[in-house]
Amino acid sequence: MGPIVLDLSLRRSACLALAALLVAAGPAASQVEDPAALAEAARDARQAQLEDVARAIALTDERLAELRSEIDALDQDRGTLNQTLIDTGKRVQALETRIGETETRINALVRSEDAIRASLLAQRDVLGEVLAALQRIGRRPPPAILVRPEDALASVHSAILLGAVVPDLRKAADKLASDLNQLVSLKNELARERDRMQEDASKLAEDRARVEFLIAERQGKRDASAAQLAEQERRAGALAEQATSLKDLIARMEKEVAAAARAKAEAEAAAAKRKEAAEIARTTTPPKSLGESDRLSPSVSFADARGLLPLPASGRITRRYAEDDGLGSRSEGISIATRPNAQVNSPSDGWIVYAGPFRSYGKLLIINAGDGYHVLLAGMDQINVELGQFVLAGEPVAMMASPKLASAGAVDIVSTQPVLYIEFRKDGNSIDPAPWWAATDDEKVGG
Repeated sequence: MGPIVLDLSLRRSACLALAALLVAAGPAASQVEDPAALAEAARDARQAQLEDVARAIALTDERLAELRSEIDALDQDRGTLNQTLIDTGKRVQALETRIGETETRINALVRSEDAIRASLLAQRDVLGEVLAALQRIGRRPPPAILVRPEDALASVHSAILLGAVVPDLRKAADKLASDLNQLVSLKNELARERDRMQEDASKLAEDRARVEFLIAERQGKRDASAAQLAEQERRAGALAEQATSLKDLIARMEKEVAAAARAKAEAEAAAAKRKEAAEIARTTTPPKSLGESDRLSPSVSFADARGLLPLPASGRITRRYAEDDGLGSRSEGISIATRPNAQVNSPSDGWIVYAGPFRSYGKLLIINAGDGYHVLLAGMDQINVELGQFVLAGEPVAMMASPKLASAGAVDIVSTQPVLYIEFRKDGNSIDPAPWWAATDDEKVGG
């Protein structure tokens, strides 16, 4: 009975393996196209579906109305609005990071799935041999010695053959069945990861809507009239066309545009006030935070904010300060590859002295952080702040582009992924921003 039971076990394993092969091969098994091309097309289709998960999430009118009511119900003082905006901005960045991590895991699972499918397709001939051998054994089973003693020699020969062949058949059938089990497990894990990504994408859509409502609420409280702002933006655009460098642009803006000049004066006054307070207190204790959310000027000087500033976007640092920029020079800032349409937060307190396009930098944002320091952000697609406006560290100020709009130029190498460029300047010269980043944020983004 031993050989017959073994035969049935092998048949069962081989049938499972055949099912695995059929599942893995799908329509491609009946086609004669290049397997590599088919695999690449399948990966492209899956990647497109993955990108559509987050893009296709749309909030209903009812949910948008609920979010609008939620914002309207807030205390309308500056501190509450600012803190809510900063908290929401942090959640948006955290969700963008989680979605990016989920995409990485999904891509790894997809690569494993492709490898298993390729393995199963490569074993089609082996599976055919296993099934053919089992069919032959089934048609001509070994003779029973007790029924026909005269066939004892044939029985011995069959036993010898089975002893040699069956281990190889079992090994092949078990390998195929193992691949099937692994493929099913991968598909289940992929489904769980996609569900997790869709849930995070829904939360992200809601928080982005909150940010938009909060920005609109804040902008509605601005004192400058629309006509005055439009005239200053027009003047800023003209100066940007005339400027020969970033240093020249900043100097022209703070001299010839009223909002930027006022921002410079406020930054100088705030710095003088801090120095006077520090002289009275005579303390050298390093600050533990940047201050309360209702502040109208930096509570901490930029020089003392080392180790406190949040990175403006979640993503992967692709180039650090002083590294080769690929154009024969050294980078004067850092570059972060972000998700499409990623949110950009202000890395520091300060006043907006420029917000608009500038040469090959794309959309450029310049923040006067006081004490001769300026922070530059470039590569965005949409800017949500105005000239002369005071912004807080962590406050949403812009949005990145979709992949098809990602710019390169002086900012970074050509890429299908949006790239945010960040530069710190002191008295017109670029400096290494690394000492200023909060340790947790720097570790989160990685290098």
